[in-house]
Amino acid sequence: MLMSDIKRVIDQVSREKGIQPAILMKTLEEALKSAARKKFGNKIEIEANYNEETGDIEIFQFKEVVETITDPDLQISLKAGRKLDPECQVGDSLGTKMDAKTFGRIAAQSAKQVIIQKMKDAEREAVYSGFINRKGEIINGIVQRIDRLDIIVNVGTAEAILPQREQIPRETYRRGDRIRANIMKVHGESQRGPQVVLSRTHPDFLINLFKTEVPEISEGIVQIVAAAREPGSRAKIAVSSMDSDIDPVGACVGMKGSRVQNVVQELRGEKIDIIPWHVDPAKFVCNALSPAEILRVIIDEEDKSMEVIVPDEFLSVAIGKRGQNVRLASKLTGWHLDVQSESAYSKAMKDGYDSLLEVPGVNIGLADGLYEKGFYSAEELSRATRKDLTQIRDIDAEKAALLIKNAKLVVAAKQEKNADGNETVETEAGSISAEGEEDRMPEEGAPSPNGVEMENGGPTED
Repeated sequence: MLMSDIKRVIDQVSREKGIQPAILMKTLEEALKSAARKKFGNKIEIEANYNEETGDIEIFQFKEVVETITDPDLQISLKAGRKLDPECQVGDSLGTKMDAKTFGRIAAQSAKQVIIQKMKDAEREAVYSGFINRKGEIINGIVQRIDRLDIIVNVGTAEAILPQREQIPRETYRRGDRIRANIMKVHGESQRGPQVVLSRTHPDFLINLFKTEVPEISEGIVQIVAAAREPGSRAKIAVSSMDSDIDPVGACVGMKGSRVQNVVQELRGEKIDIIPWHVDPAKFVCNALSPAEILRVIIDEEDKSMEVIVPDEFLSVAIGKRGQNVRLASKLTGWHLDVQSESAYSKAMKDGYDSLLEVPGVNIGLADGLYEKGFYSAEELSRATRKDLTQIRDIDAEKAALLIKNAKLVVAAKQEKNADGNETVETEAGSISAEGEEDRMPEEGAPSPNGVEMENGGPTED
């Protein structure tokens, strides 16, 4: 146990496991104290010290100096004590060196278990402290083994795990392959299994890959404002430039697409759209939906949603395959997007305007006024408040209440008609027919629905 080369062993383990030598020394001291107690019982007082000069660990048993011994394990007579220390007095505590060979096999095994456990704890603490400040960084490693579809990666001083859910679909690895991934989590020392959790599907991995490929990003000239991914299929990033002379999209694409292609290859062919960021949310959404042409964007700040109107021939382009383009654009911008074709939008607006004219008390002039204030249908009018309507010219509180009531009756009538075919409903102003009304649109020069007209946004690069 007390080997002359113990110092060399401590230094070697410290280098290989990344554990501080002082921690290993303390671990050995505690292990030998545990072994001594295993042999002689818990009531004895023991102290272990590592001697750096000799490379040995010395164990001392302390006993109290007394006139008459009542407990031999804890006490020593004054006569025996003065043989060890001539100046000792009654009440002093004297330490006698113990021989570790007397501990026995069971005690030695106990010491071994303590050493193994303490070293594991120290190793996990070293891994935690070494990686906790590297969260969010890219790390290179070598595939060590596959464990239930999870990939165990050797990252130098520790093992990391790349869970199946964090792997790009359809990519395969074999033992010995090199792999790059983002450090997502670092578990504490109490966590069983690998402490470092990696990801290749997180948007931060895409951002960090561009940081390594584009010097302007690492220098802070170009910024990646947002990123959205459907791993293995398609991704979008929004970029901006702090220097007006530098094109952020061109900087990320590189000469003949060299920079973006390096990222695409690392992501196994994942297509990447590079979008110019814009401070105006509507313009930003138009850029995110490119290459689709945008005719109009209607913004709802309260619900953080936008209704996007596109030409009929661009509807499939704006939505994308299985809705992928609009889904990624929504993630990228942080807005809920509802894409409609121009013909569907025009029909909805016409039907809404006609439903307003069905409300008793609403003529063409008043319908235009309601349109101007953002009430595009009888249903929207039924949800209005008196305060909203009194802001419109020629509408007082009494008339506002009547319009809201009649609008609710018209909406209820339409719902009832859809349910059982009933065609009329009584209102305070008399009977109105759900059929036979002429199609009426706003007169020429009447205000159009509130909207922001936009042209197509910025370029994308695959």
